Amino acid sequence: MAAEDHGHSTAAWTATVVALAGFVVGGLALVLARPWLFYLGIGLLVLAAVIGKMMQMMGLGARDPEHVR
Repeated sequence: MAAEDHGHSTAAWTATVVALAGFVVGGLALVLARPWLFYLGIGLLVLAAVIGKMMQMMGLGARDPEHVR
């Protein structure tokens, strides 16, 4: 268990924060009845996935447990 590194990375935290912002924007859009704001929130969710994957490919993601020793 000591080698478990699930989610403890810069890529994971950045993707999570951007996705959270997307959900907040989307929820606010539903309350305010602003469709364009809702789609902006969806765009932020897609952007979160892209950012997380790009950062992982740059080496900022969680390390493979086989290589953590």
